[in-house]
Amino acid sequence: MEELARLAGITVRTLRFYRERRLIPPPRREGRIAWYDDHHLARLRTIAALLERGHTLSGIAELAEAFDHGRDVADLLGVGPPSEETPVRLTPEELADAFAGQATPENLAAALDLGYLGTDGEEIVHISRRLLDVSRALVDEGIPLSEVLAAGRQVREHADALAGLFAGLLLRHTSEADLQRLRPLAKSVVEAELSLAMDRRRLRAGPQG
Repeated sequence: MEELARLAGITVRTLRFYRERRLIPPPRREGRIAWYDDHHLARLRTIAALLERGHTLSGIAELAEAFDHGRDVADLLGVGPPSEETPVRLTPEELADAFAGQATPENLAAALDLGYLGTDGEEIVHISRRLLDVSRALVDEGIPLSEVLAAGRQVREHADALAGLFAGLLLRHTSEADLQRLRPLAKSVVEAELSLAMDRRRLRAGPQG
């Protein structure tokens, strides 16, 4: 404990307080000896960084609980990474900074449930850089993250239905081996139809301003 506190730049008393608040996981014990490792040190450095950014200990404790009970990266990625999406690794403080006070336990739980987020040790893995960037841009436009995630859930349902529709169409006339080769055609149809739908909505709304 003394060595961990020294490496983290805190007092043993502070370290005990963090343990009592469950901000760090318990050590591995061998008899009367408690062993801490690099994961404990990384968590303490994350706590220090979040405190410097103005987060409270109560908020950090809630975030830590959300991370500790989230999916790990193996669950998130399944047997392999997505074929077109690029996963992004983030520290908890980077995630908190990206969404400026909206990385609440409730929003994190929703993102974990959607499969957007997973954990890998002390790191967080987002399943898609594109989805992360779009989510951040929408929040920057003033849309609450909770509503962005709720919309994402609805989009997921429609996307699953569209994927089933195109897979069924293609498999009736081609083979399973052709699905990956022909998926850009399905994406082009969806993108074009969405663009046309947005045009129709704009025309129904009439001229703006």
